[in-house]
Amino acid sequence: MSKRIINTSNAPTPVGPYNQATITGNMLFISGQIAIDPSNGNLVQDSIENETRQVMINLKSILIAAEMDFENVVKTSVFVTDMNNYAKINAVYAEFFNDDTAPARELVEVANLPKFVNVEISLIATR
Repeated sequence: MSKRIINTSNAPTPVGPYNQATITGNMLFISGQIAIDPSNGNLVQDSIENETRQVMINLKSILIAAEMDFENVVKTSVFVTDMNNYAKINAVYAEFFNDDTAPARELVEVANLPKFVNVEISLIATR
């Protein structure tokens, strides 16, 4: 099965040797996104809510580039550096998904994330 690379200027340029996303068959795999504003390359760090919202906007931009949307998402992985931010992160996350069709998910606290951000989210979607 072939692999197609997805990259869009509407999401941050990868900070390492990877692509924003790959498609194989009907499956889309989006790399972990952090709160980099693609318009200026700056981190959004003024609040955990705005940081999470920028992550979700970046994911949405990649989904659009792959001709999908959040309804296509079947699995997300959320990494946080402070579980005390769970409720705030979850509230923003919920703005992007319908409760009835929300994907499977794990949310895990980790010691650090790239660029020392507070939240990183990756996802898997299908057509």
